[in-house]
Amino acid sequence: MTRSPEHAGDTAGIGDLADLKGRPGAYLLVLALDRPLDPAIPGRPGTLAPGLYAYCGSAYGPGGLGARLARHLRPDKKPHWHIDRLTAAGRVLAAYAQPEGSECDLLAALQALPGTGIPLAGFGSSDCHRCPAHLLRVPDGFEPPPLAGLLRLEERGKKRFPKRGQSHFS
Repeated sequence: MTRSPEHAGDTAGIGDLADLKGRPGAYLLVLALDRPLDPAIPGRPGTLAPGLYAYCGSAYGPGGLGARLARHLRPDKKPHWHIDRLTAAGRVLAAYAQPEGSECDLLAALQALPGTGIPLAGFGSSDCHRCPAHLLRVPDGFEPPPLAGLLRLEERGKKRFPKRGQSHFS
């Protein structure tokens, strides 16, 4: 990548996912559910209510952040991770990447914000012994705070994600 953003306000085009290919780190997806969802996770009964959610994940495999985020943004994927059930039923409103970041540290920073909470214990964190879940329920209008290295990804020439300040439910 040609620049090193220091705040969540910094943006890059979705085309920059190619620049993130092979780069390890953490990511954040902001999603909206319009209807209740039973994610059907074995051993973890529960329903996600309509509303806004933030999912913290990591990509430390060979494809890195670019491949993982591209997969999450594709509508035609076979469910593999817990988050796949949510991306299939809801709408991804924003995506952020934090090269070299930690999903657990990202979650901790977001969980400290007022109005956030764990909606379903264990969601997205079955291999994590530190976090109760990697999914947070967040208030409408949610924007992550400025965090070092957190880069908001925006799709150039298309309106995949709403602009800052727009309602997530319009």
